Amino acid sequence: MSAPRKYDEEFRDRAVRMYRDRLAEPGESKLGARRHVGSLLDLNQATLRNWIEDRYTVDGTRTGSTRGSESEEIRSLKKRVAELERANEILKTSAAFFAQAELDRRLK
Repeated sequence: MSAPRKYDEEFRDRAVRMYRDRLAEPGESKLGARRHVGSLLDLNQATLRNWIEDRYTVDGTRTGSTRGSESEEIRSLKKRVAELERANEILKTSAAFFAQAELDRRLK
């Protein structure tokens, strides 16, 4: 179970909107805009960066809606990889066992 969210969706949207507005000003850097908005909202600028990168694309459309299905797919793929790695280890062990048995048989 994940930890409860400290900031609600409306607050996140507002913070990202403020960041984009600040970034639109001439001569403003991304880091400077994040620091400014972070200080105004008493928010860590790294948290704001994560919200910007993870939840929004460059054109401002939300990308969070597909995150759940992608996350589920990644989880199932990781499970499949772990299963295949276990199978490889079993095959390596059995190949070594039979190779040793063949060597022992030839030496007799």
